[in-house]
Amino acid sequence: MIERLLSGRRLPAALERIDRPQAILLAVGLAVVSAIGWLVGPVALAAAIAVQLTVGGFGAVALIGPARRGLGLARYTTLALAAVAATLFGRLLPGGVSLLFVPLLAVLLWSILWLELREMRDASVRTGLDLALTAIVFAGVAGISHLFPSDAWPPPLALMALLAFLVGLRAAESRGTGGAAAVGQALLHALAVAQVGAAVALLNLQGVVGPAIIALAFYTWGGAAEALEGGARARAVAIEFGSLAVLGLLVALLLHRG
Repeated sequence: MIERLLSGRRLPAALERIDRPQAILLAVGLAVVSAIGWLVGPVALAAAIAVQLTVGGFGAVALIGPARRGLGLARYTTLALAAVAATLFGRLLPGGVSLLFVPLLAVLLWSILWLELREMRDASVRTGLDLALTAIVFAGVAGISHLFPSDAWPPPLALMALLAFLVGLRAAESRGTGGAAAVGQALLHALAVAQVGAAVALLNLQGVVGPAIIALAFYTWGGAAEALEGGARARAVAIEFGSLAVLGLLVALLLHRG
């Protein structure tokens, strides 16, 4: 199926859609809704997130095209999740300053669409997609942490785990895993993020240090899963990615003491 897509005319036609005005308008519209979410109260914020999930989801379906066997369904959620994460993260910025980032956000959201379409043809784009997914986790976790008091960590932890599951499902599908296996990997990804999130909450780290460590854990787990699927030895994977995780933990402990 994938070979037919690569050799046929469907993929070039799909890639042309990203340059159409609809893609630009969709990215700009989601960026404007994000800007509104930066400045309003909780009720209006919830409404803005609902709009982004709806518009971003249906817009992605219209631009990416119908679902195809072997390519997964999580790619349709990436744009909406990126918009929601940007909305939550933008509330950390001062109101007047945050509005200056609306054009940049529109470009970033457009690039998400470009990555999703290009990833079907060029495997090297996967690195950019993995970084984009990690950035979504970082921005979303930072925004969720900002919405809740520091001592109310169980509710935000559940939201972080949900975000990690959805993004982790997209990461699993980008590695070529589908069906129940992809769901299982996403659940393990969410569990790992929840464990790190609980540790970060207990350490009570300030600023965006905690979300950065959680994003590092997300990226590390994804890299370890890919290495294992590629046939790497379990001991080598544990040493390499375990060392990265330990380094992040040491940084967290030093910052906590400081």
